[in-house]
Amino acid sequence: MSRIGKQCIEIPAGVDITVTGQDVIVKGPKGQITVPVHPVIGVTVADSQMTCAIQHETKKSSALWGTMRAILANAVEGVHTGFTKKLELQGVGYRASLQGKNLQLLVGFSHPVLIEAPEGISFTVEKEIVTVEGFDAYTVGQVAANIRAIRPPEPYKGKGIRYVGEHVRRKVGKVVGAAA
Repeated sequence: MSRIGKQCIEIPAGVDITVTGQDVIVKGPKGQITVPVHPVIGVTVADSQMTCAIQHETKKSSALWGTMRAILANAVEGVHTGFTKKLELQGVGYRASLQGKNLQLLVGFSHPVLIEAPEGISFTVEKEIVTVEGFDAYTVGQVAANIRAIRPPEPYKGKGIRYVGEHVRRKVGKVVGAAA
């Protein structure tokens, strides 16, 4: 049995939840998310708590129980407080700037790389730190991963785009004139 699935989700003030069939609509100050719920999982809202329960007992239902609860908890947290990911640019001449809502990166290519902001995502730039903000945890993580994939950190000099706090294992370069 899932220990995560048994936990209730606290609904903060200002967040409205509507259950329609197999969809849960979560509205809050940051935005609105519609979460499709698997048919073997039932969702109930009472007072200021939301609970998930298994409708039909199968191996698949017990595997999905905790997952659906975590997805719904992320939706509630996202529309209430939002999610952020911070990326750091390391390298000589590596810069980021905003062009309207879009992000422009200068990361060692012959041309600037322009990243368009998807719906519900906003960028902020402070020196070499790029912050990706939004109310959907999946979209924030995917946009941050796409930005990092443009120039991932390389192991010899450490240049590239990395998450703030990410440790990159460094390799030793060639040794010139070593005795054989």
